[in-house]
Amino acid sequence: MPYLLGADEAGYGPNLGPLVIAATLWHVPEGVSCDNLYDRLGECVTARCRRHDERLVIADSKVVYQPGVGLGALERGVLAALAAAGDCPTNWHALWQALDPTAADELAVDPWHVGVAFDLPVADTAESIARAGARLSAGLREADVRLVAVCARAVFPRQFNRLLGQLGNKAEALSQVTIELVGQLIERHADGPLVAVCDKHGGRNAYGRHLQTRFPDRLVEVHRESAAESVYRWGPAQQRVEIRFCAGGEAFLPTALASMTAKYLRELSMRAFNDYWRRLMPELTPTAGYPVDAKRFKRQIDAVQTSLGIDDAVLWRSR
Repeated sequence: MPYLLGADEAGYGPNLGPLVIAATLWHVPEGVSCDNLYDRLGECVTARCRRHDERLVIADSKVVYQPGVGLGALERGVLAALAAAGDCPTNWHALWQALDPTAADELAVDPWHVGVAFDLPVADTAESIARAGARLSAGLREADVRLVAVCARAVFPRQFNRLLGQLGNKAEALSQVTIELVGQLIERHADGPLVAVCDKHGGRNAYGRHLQTRFPDRLVEVHRESAAESVYRWGPAQQRVEIRFCAGGEAFLPTALASMTAKYLRELSMRAFNDYWRRLMPELTPTAGYPVDAKRFKRQIDAVQTSLGIDDAVLWRSR
């Protein structure tokens, strides 16, 4: 049975908060692909947000999450999927441990993360998520599909700026971190043929150099490099790997769930960040961290930041 993998990011553009890359890995029957996985799971999963539809919404995070509506649908999708994969985090620390254990050191030193402790869910209800997780698990069993793993890698400003210094630009940083995460999933879990769909990294069309560096023992074949899609393959038939970097990759279910996971982690991190600064400055308007508003936020906290001795490298992503 082959594997399907999807990877996507949240927070590539902002100056505040982490860049989060997430990936999901699925074990599927022969003949099931990223193109028809929604059809295979049509009894329990949908890509459309509709009233009175009890199926779990798994779609591009920009479809599932709207700031004015809240985190409920996004949270339900991510936590229900984690339950189907065998993880049921019930608080902030357990969520990070399940998705990105490497974040522990950064969470222990950033002022806005130190001491953070809240239960999950924050927007939906435990009962709603339990029902959604049970329906998803039953649907996966019926379809002979297994959600093997959901994982993430958060790159906080201090690490982000360090990577920029090493690599020169943030597109290089995104590609390196994404391909490393994908490589770890393949090596730890995939023992058969695999197709991965990653959302494209900005305007980049060429990823062969990054893949060859990450998989030095394989001859990475370049099959296509275009604005629409770049395709790479390697390995013998029984462990053939194909990785696609696609514009609009979130149209495929594994990538859509990765998009939601990355967005959920980033939103919770920004919630902790805003809560920290608003405890110090109650009248401060929260920020999502994107460039124009981030500059406003930075100006308003400048005096307090200076008094606390918080270095810009810890707070502000330079690009």
